Amino acid sequence: MATKIRQVMVPRPVIVRPDCTLTEAAQLMRDGDIGDVIVQDGPRVAGILTDRDIVIRAVADDRAPADVTVGEICSADLLTVGPEDPIDRAVQLMREGAIRRLPVAEDGRVVGIITLGDLAIERDEDTALADISAAEPNI
Repeated sequence: MATKIRQVMVPRPVIVRPDCTLTEAAQLMRDGDIGDVIVQDGPRVAGILTDRDIVIRAVADDRAPADVTVGEICSADLLTVGPEDPIDRAVQLMREGAIRRLPVAEDGRVVGIITLGDLAIERDEDTALADISAAEPNI
């Protein structure tokens, strides 16, 4: 069983600039079969944008995705973990913050991402969440 974040994280997450449009970010998510992108402003991690953010913070407010930037709606108050942190640290932060995704940062740069699904697959592969997380996409 894995004990460190590095063993479970998805390396090389997709990174976009804050001035990227939601349309561009959504296309990257679709093409990469992912639900989030990391927002980086120069060397600084500025936030994370999820597919849910696009729907709740833009589409539901009748904002045109081509006219809204990632920087306008991304979640900016990020919690992160390090690749050598124990997996239990990610579990603790997700529980406390009621979040599903954590960027993995090393020396000030994002090197991966760990999701609730990744943890479910690692910790208890017989759960429904693990089955859903491990399944091939249906698109």
